Amino acid sequence: MKTFIKALSYYLPENVLTNEQIVKEFPEWSVEKINKKIGIKERRVADVNETASDLAVKAANRLFEEEQVEKMDIDYLIFCTQTPDYVLPTTACVIQERIGLATSIGAIDINLGCSGWLYGISLAKGLLSGGMANNVLLLTAETYSKHIHPKDKGNRTIFGDGAAATVISSHGIAEIGHFTFGTDGRGADNLIVRTGAARQKVKLNDLVFDDFGNPKSSDNLYMNGSEILNFTLDIMPKLADDTLQKNKLNKEDIDLHVYHQPNKYISSLQQRKLKIPKEKYYCSFEKTGNTVSSTIPIAIKEAIKEDRIKAGDKVLSIAQGLGYSWAGIVLCF
Repeated sequence: MKTFIKALSYYLPENVLTNEQIVKEFPEWSVEKINKKIGIKERRVADVNETASDLAVKAANRLFEEEQVEKMDIDYLIFCTQTPDYVLPTTACVIQERIGLATSIGAIDINLGCSGWLYGISLAKGLLSGGMANNVLLLTAETYSKHIHPKDKGNRTIFGDGAAATVISSHGIAEIGHFTFGTDGRGADNLIVRTGAARQKVKLNDLVFDDFGNPKSSDNLYMNGSEILNFTLDIMPKLADDTLQKNKLNKEDIDLHVYHQPNKYISSLQQRKLKIPKEKYYCSFEKTGNTVSSTIPIAIKEAIKEDRIKAGDKVLSIAQGLGYSWAGIVLCF
């Protein structure tokens, strides 16, 4: 059975954090340095009382308003986040009621980072192919800002909050091809929040600062940037090749590469290492930052708006992230 992306939309919080604001807090940096290296000029930050589900609900409602999708046609809901509203119950169940979806649907949460949209698409494809659903609503949403220490200028510069809504159906704008997956738990410690869940429920209050004034705490988001970069550059060429092979395609068959959108530094290295022509490598993180599981759908939506993706185009999307976890897919528009 063929499966398709039927509709896409996204939502960003109203609060804008600009490079000018960051530099006021960290005068040892400059706007020019951030723009040149990171390539992110602004990112959105959720309000104190605004959660990932709030963003997801707004993304979903925007989709229903903008696209030819009816709420009552949705028969399965998948919510991907690493910042759920509660330890329990399942946030997807809360979202079902808030959106006003039917009570006869299935609803689950999945906890995954930057590869989350691709994994969610694969689960939705499986549900349709197995005859268990006809229209799956996949919501991806993150509020990483709630995990980042206020003095962590590196992560505050990179990450932005946001949400995307995607409907997967038996017809639509882009046929979903074959997937490639990967997992390596040996990298788990390189991007982690150690406290707050069952392994270490109580905060450790072990905040320390290195010689450069960068904070390190078990109670906040920790990222080993150099290890994440090495992992990314190691895995991406094989991931791209394997995904193309699964779909019986060559790199020359791809009209546009829309990968996970971390920042300018990593994306530029990826583009050069994979020897992708600049005109075929699309980025859209300049005004959103790294929105984790929502970067690819946001970028695809923007590429469609800009006429960078047209009917008949083949798009390769691959993503890698914490866990470690990675995935790839070809979408045929």
